[in-house]
Amino acid sequence: MSPMVAERSSSAPSSRGGIMDPMRAMRAVMMAVVIVVVSGWVFMWVMAPTRVYGQIWLPKIRADTISTFFGTQGATILLYTFPMLFIAVLGSLYLHLGKNNISAIAESKGNKHKLAGIWRRPLIVKGLGIVSRIELAFFAMFIALLVWSFSTYLRISFAKITPLSAAANGEQVWESKLDSAALRLGLVGNICLAFLFFPVTRCSSVLPLFGLTSEASVKYHIWIGHIAMTLFTAHGVCYVIYWVVTHQISQMVKWDKTGVANVAGEIALLAGLAMWVTTFPRIRRKMFELFFYTHHLYIVFIIFFVFHVGIAYSCMMLPGFYLFLVDRFLRFLQSRRGVRLVSARVLPCEAVELSFSKSRGLSYTPTSIMFMNVPGISKMQWHPFTISSSSNLEPEKLSVIIKSEGSWSKKLYQMLSSPNSSLDHLDVSIEGPYGPVSTDFLRHETIVMVSGGSGISPFISIIRDLTFLTETLKCKTPQILLIAVFKNSSDLTLLDLLLPISGAPNGFSNLNLQIQAYVTREKEPITDNRKTHPTTVWFKPKSSNAPISPILGPNSWLWLGAIISLSFVMFLLFLGILTRYYIYPIDHNTNRIYSYSRKAALSMLFICICIATTASAAFYWNKKKGSMEINQIKNMEGASPSASPGSWIYNADRELESLPQQSVVQSTNLHYGERPDLKRILLERKESSIGVLVCGPKKMRHEVASICASGLAENLHFESISFSW
Repeated sequence: MSPMVAERSSSAPSSRGGIMDPMRAMRAVMMAVVIVVVSGWVFMWVMAPTRVYGQIWLPKIRADTISTFFGTQGATILLYTFPMLFIAVLGSLYLHLGKNNISAIAESKGNKHKLAGIWRRPLIVKGLGIVSRIELAFFAMFIALLVWSFSTYLRISFAKITPLSAAANGEQVWESKLDSAALRLGLVGNICLAFLFFPVTRCSSVLPLFGLTSEASVKYHIWIGHIAMTLFTAHGVCYVIYWVVTHQISQMVKWDKTGVANVAGEIALLAGLAMWVTTFPRIRRKMFELFFYTHHLYIVFIIFFVFHVGIAYSCMMLPGFYLFLVDRFLRFLQSRRGVRLVSARVLPCEAVELSFSKSRGLSYTPTSIMFMNVPGISKMQWHPFTISSSSNLEPEKLSVIIKSEGSWSKKLYQMLSSPNSSLDHLDVSIEGPYGPVSTDFLRHETIVMVSGGSGISPFISIIRDLTFLTETLKCKTPQILLIAVFKNSSDLTLLDLLLPISGAPNGFSNLNLQIQAYVTREKEPITDNRKTHPTTVWFKPKSSNAPISPILGPNSWLWLGAIISLSFVMFLLFLGILTRYYIYPIDHNTNRIYSYSRKAALSMLFICICIATTASAAFYWNKKKGSMEINQIKNMEGASPSASPGSWIYNADRELESLPQQSVVQSTNLHYGERPDLKRILLERKESSIGVLVCGPKKMRHEVASICASGLAENLHFESISFSW
């Protein structure tokens, strides 16, 4: 959004005239390649259980790829690891090219958009929450893949089990079939594991290729995680039963040198079960810290999973975890440095708006989020918050709104609001921002935003960005209807945050904005002697803190692609040297002499070293290049009046006198003691294209989704903003 809008408008005529510029043509070719490669990768998973794959394709590919450098795992790397890492690198280049060459604004009218609207129309499926038709279709296809794989595995394996073959092993037929079924449950669970980490890779080049964000994709991680743990648990339980009935209980403590390590599998399963139990809503909501800390057992799970099945087979599941590891290490590097917190606007409704200094090179879209850590409260806990500022309207500032609702946020509010506090500095670390690559609210004639409580945060960012478009780019913006629902009248002060502390242009009054505010727990305005205006706390700068800046600089997508490709090439080089000059002289590609566990440990070590080396080099190179801009910002801050002692705390009344606050008041209609009739409000809108955004409690999101999914109005285009993190 923003400056890209002008480019979109300028490129529109050429696209309508049938002429495609070279950049768009290049990106179209790249997207075609992405679709072909991803389809091929999924096709390999479809074929994996079949006789054709196991008896014809795989032996031939192994014969062609086996070498003294990569051994038998060369085929697995070629078929399963390389394609998705190639997609990640190609996606990084695609997104980089798209930064400065966005296609024309989509027409809201037309048959092609009607079809897309039908597929994106929300559905509410119990247990899954709000999902669209296209999400449900892909989820059904994923379940079909699992069912197909399990049934095909069983059909082929059971055909080989006869009374004679079972008797030869000293077993009954049902015992042999139980052994076979237990193994196949694990194989199908591995399919889930191959997809599990893609949705939670925040700085991902794969998700944006398909119009996804990590925040919106967390639900896929949850769905797949539940299925995976169900299959892995059944896999483990079936084997325990099999060992008991066949008097092989000693298998539970077996760790084969060149086979399956049962003990490692049991440790991985126990770690997975500990994570799984704490993910259920009742436990996660009541004991979030237990859920948070327990989830770090994924490290134990992955390590012992690799020990359990060996590195050669693990390469089938490697791409998702590899990209997650790249992302996780980059986030670690970013979080090591404190950021410059400029001010905190403290509201009577027990909410604060924190404003950070940021470099002009950092841009983000409305509805983006970032993760924040305050060591003074907890060194381990990271919490996600929606960014309420606009990178266009406020090029040197980034803001988030935090409502005092949990123990962590209550401690933060108490630190900032205490009248006896002498706090003049607060150490903060951040990860992010993360958000959609682009947003296009201009395609709608009207935008209806429905918020509940602190759910107003992402809409503040959208309104500020539209303010910039109105004033600076002179764009015609949609009509905006903000329906804000609050419990108490003190929460109405959240509306004050529609305007930044400074720099609000007169264009705010030019927005076609209407605010309907509902206070549900009060019948009439309550007046008392309490403060009704925000107060602002200004913080002293600290030399070790820096403005928030892009983790890999302005060309972050290119750097991300370089990190993925170079680290993987380094890993292949190290793996080749290890295999050729150390493992091969011992094993000669027989896989019967050299320890699987040792090979797995060395491979995991190489992966970590290669990622850490390349990511660190890219991070510190960009950090060095950005140090000049950071020093300039610090010099400007040092010369500003707010840097003088004794001026850290101001009364917000004085500040807000310079802002067009009256515009907010004139645009707001207050309703006490009632809830909005959302169905009536939405169905009365007659514009041809209405964007409906909702952020708030689950019940509110489901109500709005039900209205949009009812089919009573074809002009409603729904988007839910929820915080699954």
